[in-house]
Amino acid sequence: MSKGERTRAAILDQALAMTSTDGLTGLTIGTLADRLGMSKSGLFAHFGSKEQLQAAVLERAAELFADTVVRPALAQPRGLPRVLALFENWIAWTMDTVLPGGCPIQAASIEFDDRPGPIQDLIVKQQEDMRRVVIGATRRAVEEGHLRSDLDVEQFAFEGISLCYGFTQSYRLLKNPKAEMWARTAVHGLVDRGRNRQ
Repeated sequence: MSKGERTRAAILDQALAMTSTDGLTGLTIGTLADRLGMSKSGLFAHFGSKEQLQAAVLERAAELFADTVVRPALAQPRGLPRVLALFENWIAWTMDTVLPGGCPIQAASIEFDDRPGPIQDLIVKQQEDMRRVVIGATRRAVEEGHLRSDLDVEQFAFEGISLCYGFTQSYRLLKNPKAEMWARTAVHGLVDRGRNRQ
């Protein structure tokens, strides 16, 4: 990496940590510059506006999510092992301390749900991409005969993603000690209802 690329990566790492705790709207060029010991003009050399910085942070968060949750799951055998790995990895991602305030994408999806514009468009794309991954893995599990042929894969994906989001609230906000157990019980219940019994 060039010096400029290293500097940009360091900025994004700090911005991602800030976004995790302060939200995407709480991320400002001024505050970030202060934390990094940089000038505002130095930051503007890498990100021309707050919106460009926000978009870059979301893209970095998506890369981290893919590296932590999606790619390891896709390395599992095709079918149900891959589906289970997606949900298990997602639960682990929520419990990880790499991002001190939790997943910025999930937080931003609530923060920007009624704020039309390029940032909302990017968040929608990221959410739809994840939905497609879950649906695709579920379809492969149907094709492999692990899940029943009449399974509504979109409903399955909706329920699986919803329980991961619900787990985040119970674990991070409510700090319920049973949250992890409930999440895994819910995942296995969802899968069990979809199993091919033949």
